[in-house]
Amino acid sequence: MKVTLIQRNVTEDKEGNLRRSVDLVRAAVAADQPDLVILPEMSAFMSGNPAKKKSGAETLDGTFATTFAALAAELSVNIDLGSVVEDRDGRYYNTSVVFGRDGRPLGQYSKIHRFDVTLPNGTEVRESALVEAGSDVVVVDVDGIPTGFAICYDLRFGELFRKLAEEGARLIIMPSAFLQATGMDHWEVLIRARAIETQCYMAAPNQIGVIDGGTHTMFGHSMIVDPWGQVIAQMSNRDGYVSAMLDMDYLQTCRQRIPVHKHRVLV
Repeated sequence: MKVTLIQRNVTEDKEGNLRRSVDLVRAAVAADQPDLVILPEMSAFMSGNPAKKKSGAETLDGTFATTFAALAAELSVNIDLGSVVEDRDGRYYNTSVVFGRDGRPLGQYSKIHRFDVTLPNGTEVRESALVEAGSDVVVVDVDGIPTGFAICYDLRFGELFRKLAEEGARLIIMPSAFLQATGMDHWEVLIRARAIETQCYMAAPNQIGVIDGGTHTMFGHSMIVDPWGQVIAQMSNRDGYVSAMLDMDYLQTCRQRIPVHKHRVLV
């Protein structure tokens, strides 16, 4: 399987975001012919203001999702729309959806862990003021590969990734809007750790750029990491895409070399 990550500086311009993301998906498919394309977290609309984010929310049959469903069918490629603020009967969730080559949804996941912190510069981020917490651990089949879901702040909770591995995941996709302040120290370290722990491929598209007049800066560095913990693709800090081949035979070799799944004692 070849996987492509789309890296974006998403803004409050929903129509512009949609056009730019569609253009990048088309360019990536034409150039790299991937099997799966993944957009970053909050790919439809980005702001640090919860009220503004809710104003940009859509149902999963709204314009953003249906555009990528149609694009998946047109290009015959699997597309994960990253995540959007989903309006679910007046309640809001940070939801990721992957569409198959026929444009039909293969599965969806709502972010379990919400990012509620005070940054070193004093800025408060309260994702719980925006969305409800999801509850389901999700693994779906994408072209025969069991694929698990996580979103951004989920990265810090190893128990979720262990559960995804126990559910059979071989690839874990993790659309993100990881901040510069923590990304410099934790982004690569944690992604590689999760790949090593689970012996899965990790595919993590991230946002770049600034929002809210520079109040928040995104870290970028979208990356794909193999089951041995090696970075096999990484994006520079610009709008664009990066691709890598995933080798499931190599994944099996990693699991045979160090069979941690057979050696666990604590459950």
